[in-house]
Amino acid sequence: MYELHDIVEMKKPHPCGTNRWEIIRMGADIKLECLGCGHVVMLARRQFDKRMKKILEKHTED
Repeated sequence: MYELHDIVEMKKPHPCGTNRWEIIRMGADIKLECLGCGHVVMLARRQFDKRMKKILEKHTED
């Protein structure tokens, strides 16, 4: 399962060419930041679950 600050890959790449997103907020909606251009999008959790392909990096507590 995904958590805050995980790096995820979506099914479709962002127009900037990158397909890496960081989860920056979780709740009923999920806020993502593109790691290529810094664009921020907000998706309903249900939409996010459908569009996420896989978790690339898990956030580790320091």
